[in-house]
Amino acid sequence: MNDNVKFERILLKIGGEALAGPDGFGVDPLQAEAIAKRVVEIHNLGHEIAIVIGAGNLWRGIFGLERGMDRATADHMGMLGTVINSLALMDAIERAGVPTRVQTAIEMRTIAEPYIRRRAIRHIEKGRVVIFGSGTGNPFFSTDTAAALRAVELGANILIKATKVDGVYESDPVKNQDAKLIKKLTYMEAINMRQGVMDTTAITLCMENKLPIMVINFWDEEALKAALRGEEVGTLVTD
Repeated sequence: MNDNVKFERILLKIGGEALAGPDGFGVDPLQAEAIAKRVVEIHNLGHEIAIVIGAGNLWRGIFGLERGMDRATADHMGMLGTVINSLALMDAIERAGVPTRVQTAIEMRTIAEPYIRRRAIRHIEKGRVVIFGSGTGNPFFSTDTAAALRAVELGANILIKATKVDGVYESDPVKNQDAKLIKKLTYMEAINMRQGVMDTTAITLCMENKLPIMVINFWDEEALKAALRGEEVGTLVTD
């Protein structure tokens, strides 16, 4: 392992919107390739990588709920959306030269492996990127919670929340240009903010297992690499 690497095994949480095209919807192959480039860069630095991706580019359960849809049904639709995104990202990463596996919490054996913790760890140890689809496999839980759960199960050293901003701000930096970046938060401070990091269940799971969370700008070419070297980048949530 590279001596400059501080966090050997990481769980990368990416929102589905990162795969969207210019109109904010669907899967754009160019965006998938851009994400794959970042992943391959850090893989080649010696990191073991697992990924959880959302489905906001394909489906948001809130839209269905507003029209009276059953919550479990809406959530299951979102889970299927994450599998579509996982397959698109797998294809892009493999075309960039790194072997990748998709595992799903809801079994669909013809297109992906079922999630098996020990098998996932073995894939990672062999240098493969593992992408987890369908969240936790249960409705009423977000992909943030799925990311925290998988990170803990795999013994990850850190959970990286990939965003389009430089970290967590005191207020919305889009609406307030004077908003200040918060470089460090405790778990309880992150929970009390009620937005900007992850949902309460995900943060609580990380807190109970002393798993640090880092929120960074994924589209900054140097931010992820700097963060994984232990440099002060983005927002760090820890004890």
